[in-house]
Amino acid sequence: MELIDLVKNAKEAAYILQSLDTDIKNKALLEIAKKIEENKDKIFEANKKDLEYAQKLLDENKISKSMFNRLKLDENKLIDVVSGIRDVVKLEDPINKVLLETELDDNLILKKISCPIGLIAVIFEARPDVISQISSLCIKSSNAVILKGGSEGENTNKAIFNIIEETLNNIKEFPKHSVNLVFTREDIKELLSMDKYIDLIIPRGGNSLVQYIKSNTNIPVLGHADGICHLYIDESANQEKALKICLDSKAQYPSACNAVETILINKNIASEYLPKLYNLFKENEIKMNGDEEVKKILNQSDIGEVKEWHLEYGDKEVSLKIVKDTEEAYNHINKYGSHHTDSIISEDKNNIEKFMTFVDSANVYSNASTRFSDGFRYGFGAEVGISTNKTHARGPVGLEGLTIYKYKIFGNYQIVNDYVTHKSSFKHKRIK
Repeated sequence: MELIDLVKNAKEAAYILQSLDTDIKNKALLEIAKKIEENKDKIFEANKKDLEYAQKLLDENKISKSMFNRLKLDENKLIDVVSGIRDVVKLEDPINKVLLETELDDNLILKKISCPIGLIAVIFEARPDVISQISSLCIKSSNAVILKGGSEGENTNKAIFNIIEETLNNIKEFPKHSVNLVFTREDIKELLSMDKYIDLIIPRGGNSLVQYIKSNTNIPVLGHADGICHLYIDESANQEKALKICLDSKAQYPSACNAVETILINKNIASEYLPKLYNLFKENEIKMNGDEEVKKILNQSDIGEVKEWHLEYGDKEVSLKIVKDTEEAYNHINKYGSHHTDSIISEDKNNIEKFMTFVDSANVYSNASTRFSDGFRYGFGAEVGISTNKTHARGPVGLEGLTIYKYKIFGNYQIVNDYVTHKSSFKHKRIK
């Protein structure tokens, strides 16, 4: 099938999906979860092929180690995939909710009603679990979706997609082409030109992918380019607890976009805290780079130079910097961060309040690991991505982020001229 025909069919499916009731959507999701469990051996076999191919790419420096790590789908990840789908079933249906109701006049009622966005295209790299996450969220939110994964994960993507497609095709109420998968680089270029049909593009990948998409389409783009996340260790911090958070934020999953990349340490505790942090990170094989003050305090030959503060390592490597106070910390974050996720470790309520007010990021924490910025951990069931946008949706984008709204007026043959000529007047009475 030509890509243009697939896109047109997907657009038609999007209109039909709006009419599906919650029970049908939940039935489809439960069946998909069941079929993925039943076919896990096929999925693992497909993933094994992808990992063999990806290893060659890694050896040739064509992909990064972090990308290779994200590609691997093991038993634990598959359990998370299935749990994520079933968690979406438990969530309230986000469609046809009354968000606002106003009595404009007698028998003239305005309602603001949630509705699907329509047709969404998602372009992603090396994350085979993305297919099930995004498909389940789109099914529950009544959106049609076109998925384009990287070639490095093609076998795993096909295996999971085939299960989803086959399951939906066996549910008579679901229109064909509700969930779609395309494969080639040429498909991306063509998709970006189809603003007549595609309502939203969500990129899931590195900075170069996101910037390419933003520069080559008129379709609205939802997502983030970088994951340059920060921890600020305030002078009042409980240092032992702060160390645990530093380790979790960096080492728990170093290639994640919400892993910490820069740790800022208050100057009043730097000489005491930095050696502890150095020993902990050394023990966990985390490479440290620091500014001149950091290097002077630690006096260790294995502390590297910070090449730039606007840097996402995506690996077991981190930048360290000493700052004089909370204000310098949030100014540094706003200048060099990516508005993704930043956290303060502090016992001082005033400093916490200042930090959380002035840090201009989608996710701002106190006394918590940056790794919490995730749709599943937020209780969204799953996420299509994390957005640093300031319009429509921000932070982990779950079901609510895949909806928009329309205004509906229920009238009784009223005309505007009666209000212009003052024969009638508006009440504008909010209905609870």
